[in-house]
Amino acid sequence: MNEEKMQHEKKEKTIIVNGHPKIWADKDISYTQVISLAYDGKPPSGPDVVFTVTYRKGEDKKKEGTMVEGDTVHVKDGMVFNVTATNKS
Repeated sequence: MNEEKMQHEKKEKTIIVNGHPKIWADKDISYTQVISLAYDGKPPSGPDVVFTVTYRKGEDKKKEGTMVEGDTVHVKDGMVFNVTATNKS
């Protein structure tokens, strides 16, 4: 693979996570990675903690949606993610 193609695939994008800009270089992001970015690598934990992850401004095929554990989405510059931690009751 030539260097120009490698640079294109690792192009940094600015995404917004819980209102804060974050730089992301990979073409995809996982549910777990979004949560980690939202809480600066220290998400709340415990047996009753559940995360809701939503996104908007995604690629044309799927501009908005909800992510669940195991999901990944293609990252687009300017994409917006919202992560909410709740206690299940």
